[in-house]
Amino acid sequence: MTAGDLATLLVSLVTFAAFVVLLVAVLSVLRTLRELRRTLDHLRAEALPAVAELRDTAVEAGLEVERIDELLTTAESIAATVEGASRLGYLAFRRPMIGLIALLRGIGRGLWRLVGGTRGRRGGRPRSTSHPRQPPGPPADLRDRRRGRGRAA
Repeated sequence: MTAGDLATLLVSLVTFAAFVVLLVAVLSVLRTLRELRRTLDHLRAEALPAVAELRDTAVEAGLEVERIDELLTTAESIAATVEGASRLGYLAFRRPMIGLIALLRGIGRGLWRLVGGTRGRRGGRPRSTSHPRQPPGPPADLRDRRRGRGRAA
């Protein structure tokens, strides 16, 4: 056997080994592709009904939103009607109620004077020494401090 024959034999063995490795790799890729196809079929079988159900749910949710929108519009209309009726009632009964209260208060004052009530001016509360609308002034020691006559703080 010559060196050329030996080289040819070695190249043939390496080529055969490379062919076997390539064949094993191709078979592995084919097996993986088959498994991937099965997984995709399984996924498609489960996902399509779920997507259809999701679509139905979204349509139902849209219908519910429309229904709730109509309910809110109706509630707003009712609230506006009640507010208008309340305002109308207030405007209609305000003056008669004020008149009735004034009349009852006048009757009460008159009766008080008839039975000899000793209240102050016009049958009202007794007079106070300070003006009723002005709050009392600050304490004396604070006034003195402001004027510079009191103790230093």
